[in-house]
Amino acid sequence: MKLQKNSRLALYSVLDFAADPQRHIPAAEIAERYGESAHHLAKVLSELARAGIVESVRGVGGGYRFVANPKRLTLLDVIRLFEDLGEDGDGHPGADTPVDRALATVLAEIDQIARATFGSITVATMLRLIERQAAPRRDGRG
Repeated sequence: MKLQKNSRLALYSVLDFAADPQRHIPAAEIAERYGESAHHLAKVLSELARAGIVESVRGVGGGYRFVANPKRLTLLDVIRLFEDLGEDGDGHPGADTPVDRALATVLAEIDQIARATFGSITVATMLRLIERQAAPRRDGRG
């Protein structure tokens, strides 16, 4: 499953906000960190705010901050805001041959596994993984 740009930006943003939930982070700071326009990111953040994942505070010291429960919010919860995951079983439109149907079956199974994986990983789990990735390696290679 390949995630669209908005889904990736949403995940990056949510993880940044959740890592420091008390701080209001300006959209421009997140946009700069990921090389994205603040205008484009603002559209993503407004969708996250509508979903109750972040809140927006205007004015001096404003920005966005994480307000969801990191132990309950999954990556799939965020991805679903931006992706059509094809969970309704509409299938492959041109599945005319047995090869087409077999391939569509395999691809549907792969998507189902991806959805299950994204649905099992919470923001809290990702924050722990990010922390481990950022820690200096004991073997001296990083």
